[in-house]
Amino acid sequence: MPRKVVIDENSGFCFGVINAIRTAEKHLNEQHFLYCLGDIVHNSEEVRRLTSMGLRIITNEQLRDLRDTTVLIRAHGEPPETYRLAEQNRIRLIDATCPVVLRLQKRIHDEYHSGTTGKQILIFGKKGHAEVIGLLGQTDNTGLVISSPEDIERIDFSRPSKLYSQTTQSLEQYNELIQMIQARYEADGHGDWFSFVDTICRKVSSRAKQIVDFATRHDIILFVSGEKSSNGLYLYNICKEHNPRSFLITSPAQIDEVTMGENDTIGVCGATSTPMWLMEEIAARCAK
Repeated sequence: MPRKVVIDENSGFCFGVINAIRTAEKHLNEQHFLYCLGDIVHNSEEVRRLTSMGLRIITNEQLRDLRDTTVLIRAHGEPPETYRLAEQNRIRLIDATCPVVLRLQKRIHDEYHSGTTGKQILIFGKKGHAEVIGLLGQTDNTGLVISSPEDIERIDFSRPSKLYSQTTQSLEQYNELIQMIQARYEADGHGDWFSFVDTICRKVSSRAKQIVDFATRHDIILFVSGEKSSNGLYLYNICKEHNPRSFLITSPAQIDEVTMGENDTIGVCGATSTPMWLMEEIAARCAK
C-alpha cells in the first residue's frame, strides 16, 4: 500500500512570480529566446526548465554589453539605473516586476525626493538581495539596509528616519525591529523622529502560520525550495522548529536520502518560489 503523501495547497508561486513566469513563457513560445536579468525565480529546477525553452540568464554587467534586444525584468524589480541603461542601449524591457514591489519602490522614491532634508531611509531586508538593490536604487543608494538587530547601531539617531521592509521579510521580525528602533529614539527624547511603513506582502507573511499547522499534521515534512530563496529558508526553519523530521529538498534526487517508514505520513510543501510541478513530482516519488 503506498504511503500517504499530501501536498500543501497553500504552497507554490505567489502571484508576482506566476506573472513573471507566464510572461517569459509567452515570449519564449513566440520567439524561442529571451534574456532575463538575474534568476527569474530562486529555484534552480524551474530556471532549468525555462532555460531549456530558450531563457538566458544574464548579470547586470552583461546587460551593459547588450544592444537592440529584449530583456525581461523579473518580479524582484530593478533600480532606476537599469531603466536608464536600457534606454541608452536601445534595449526593450519586458517589465514583470511584482505590483507589490512596484508600489514599494514608488513609496521610497517619493519619500526620498519629497524635499525632507536630513531624513534617513531605512530598509529592513537582506543585503545584496535583488529586491533590496532595487529599493536602494530609489534613494540613489543612500539608504541604509538593516538586516539584523546589530545593524541598528549604524543608524544616526541624531537624524529623523523612516523604515520600510523588503516585501518577503518576516512580519514578526519587522515588528521587533520597529520596537527596538522606536525605543532608541524615545530614549534620546526624539520619539517623533521615527516612522515606519508596513510593506510586507501578506501572501508571504500568512504562509508562516499556515506552514506551522501543516508541519504539525504530518510525520515527515519535505520542504521543497531553492537554496537561494530567502523566503524558502525562512519557512523551512519554521517547519524544522515545529517538526524535527523536516528536510530541505532542492531536487527530486534528494528523496533517496530521507528515511521514511511505511506508515509515515508525508507532507510536501514549499516556498513562494517553488513550482507546483516540482512538489507534485516529489510527492509522486514518495508515494511509490
